[in-house]
Amino acid sequence: MKKRTFLGIVLLFALCLFPETVEAQCSMCRAVLESEEGQATAKGINNGIVYLMAMPYILVAGVGFVVYRMMYK
Repeated sequence: MKKRTFLGIVLLFALCLFPETVEAQCSMCRAVLESEEGQATAKGINNGIVYLMAMPYILVAGVGFVVYRMMYK
């Protein structure tokens, strides 16, 4: 396995272990959501952002894996 590929896998694994580091929002959304009591809506918004951000990466990784398998088959 190439060193760059291994480093990418390790980085992806590390990001999966620490999902709270990728929770972010725009400043206007953050201001509105921080004023709410209970923070249930804010947690839902954060989870939605992470979900929307992760999907394109998962799809690209899947296509890359299929192409890799086809090239070395």
